[in-house]
Amino acid sequence: MNEFSGNLNFEISNQKVNESCPSNIALIKYWGKYENQIPANPSISYTLNLCKTNTEMQFIADEPFSVQTFLAGKEELKFAEKIEKYFKNIERYLPWILKGKYIIQTENTFPHSSGIASSASGFGAIAKCLMNLDKAFSGQTDEDSSLRKASFLARLGSGSACRSLYAGLVVWGETKEVSGSSDLFAVRYPNEEIHEVFRSFNDWVLLIHEGEKSVSSTVGHGLMNTNPYAERRFQEAHENFASLKTILKNGDMTVFIKMVEHEALTLHAMMMMSEPAFILMQTGTLAVINKIWGFRKETNLPLFFTLDAGANVHLLFPSNRDEEKIQEFIIKELVQHTQNNGVVKDVMRF
Repeated sequence: MNEFSGNLNFEISNQKVNESCPSNIALIKYWGKYENQIPANPSISYTLNLCKTNTEMQFIADEPFSVQTFLAGKEELKFAEKIEKYFKNIERYLPWILKGKYIIQTENTFPHSSGIASSASGFGAIAKCLMNLDKAFSGQTDEDSSLRKASFLARLGSGSACRSLYAGLVVWGETKEVSGSSDLFAVRYPNEEIHEVFRSFNDWVLLIHEGEKSVSSTVGHGLMNTNPYAERRFQEAHENFASLKTILKNGDMTVFIKMVEHEALTLHAMMMMSEPAFILMQTGTLAVINKIWGFRKETNLPLFFTLDAGANVHLLFPSNRDEEKIQEFIIKELVQHTQNNGVVKDVMRF
């Protein structure tokens, strides 16, 4: 038993709940995990504002357990199978969960396969819906513990989803640098430790490739088990966390940019050094990176990038007096490297 274990000392009834959850983009990357979605190293991310998953969950009590899922109105049988398996896996924490039928309608505010983590926002929204049902049945009113449990449950569906439950900068994975951090759920990075320059950022995602990735993130995580550089990578993540703590407090944008880009390239280096090796960056990805470096050298303006496990590029730049010049450069020089002139624009504020 732990703090997230559930009980069934109450009656269940038909319910319909709605929730929304944003995606997030990691600055220090999580790559490699242990059993039960335990991260091999701590990570920290910005939570997005506009790129969200909106989910309606209808629970029909006392019917045989089953799940129907609809994505943007279209029934998705494989996703339903995945959610059924997920619900069975978390029954010990929500003992009522298999005692009814579910109809789940979900829709993203961003394009599918856009390099924005739909599994993070999707499982975040589902976990929030489940906690709303749990509160309706049990009368639980402690919002902090409910949110923490939602983060815990989201993690069991998709590791990085646990970070999407909180706004701002969010930490997942136990680290001595952040009080209360845990491998089991995410926590907010303390606002008072964040310099003003890091409190409002743009994230424009260039859609270099809009199709399915050649290698899934699940497979990629698994390949870290045999990667000869894995242990050094995990150690480096802890070292970078210690450095980032100082950077976030003193507002050193130059060093921040260097670290964020290094983390992104390290993620892809780990992929290239796996067995078998794989490369998810494409020609357009590299062209964009080189143009960003050239632009920054020429103008000294704080445009920089990060990458998830894919080809698409997250362009990060602070919301300030220089952002119009940066946006002009993106539109004129970088959008041409996308597959279909695709750009998803978001912002991070807290």
